[in-house]
Amino acid sequence: MNNEHLKLFIRVAATNNISLAGSELGLSPPVASMHINKLEESLGVKLIHRTTRKVSLTEEGREFLPHAEDVLNAVNNAKASVGAGSFTPQGTIRATVASSFGRMHVVPALKSFLSLHPQLKVDLRQSDSIVDMVEGGFDVAIRNASLNDSSLVARKLASDRRIICASPEYIEEFGEPKTPEALLEHNCINLIGIDYWEFQTPEGHVRIKPKGTMRIDNGESTRDTCIDGAGITISSKWCAYKALEEGKLVQVLKDYPLATDTAIWAVYPSSRLLAPKVRAFIDFFVDYYGEVPYWES
Repeated sequence: MNNEHLKLFIRVAATNNISLAGSELGLSPPVASMHINKLEESLGVKLIHRTTRKVSLTEEGREFLPHAEDVLNAVNNAKASVGAGSFTPQGTIRATVASSFGRMHVVPALKSFLSLHPQLKVDLRQSDSIVDMVEGGFDVAIRNASLNDSSLVARKLASDRRIICASPEYIEEFGEPKTPEALLEHNCINLIGIDYWEFQTPEGHVRIKPKGTMRIDNGESTRDTCIDGAGITISSKWCAYKALEEGKLVQVLKDYPLATDTAIWAVYPSSRLLAPKVRAFIDFFVDYYGEVPYWES
């Protein structure tokens, strides 16, 4: 199987035009068409539907495309590892990200990312479930959870500082807790998955099991319920920062920071070479969030 044929096929898939894809690679239309024919002959399947107006991938072509991209990325990675040239990130990067963080801090950055890498496409899946990256065929995941799978590699993208907050209306009606223990006298909105709030105090760490009338499995919904004055809650700064800036929420217990060491991580399978497209994706978001993320400024 010829790598140049694979490269051409990938560009045809992106442009839906054999002549245009060929011209990008310095091939005349007849030569480009011949290369596609040879690739199809070598595989024994039809990859592209051709009409007088346009071309499109067959079902087999769509199935073959990610494998063609993986082959080229592996070849390029192997060459790059010995300094044999530089390579432009290309193909489709398949990423999964936690829903709330993705909506607030990944999706708004995608336009800028793709403008820097015009030969890339992004297939983004947003889910609060920890997906199997290998089984799902994902190149990278952005997570704000600890890494428990030894087959994965993680790179820190940004801090994930958590705080305790309440609405001004709630504090006016019920008062502000002055110590972690005082939380037991308040209605707390519990974020499912965080059973205890652990604080740093002069006497050491103090763990509080918050009590309340609501348990919610989504950070944005927990934040919004808190804004409505339903109780006190725990929130990541990246989730609550706008409400804090607008005065819809205030941080409480500032003198007792939460004893958490959480972060936003880019995670990828260690069994794979770090393809140029994955490296470009991760490097972009490291720079985008910076040493001090904008939600902390």
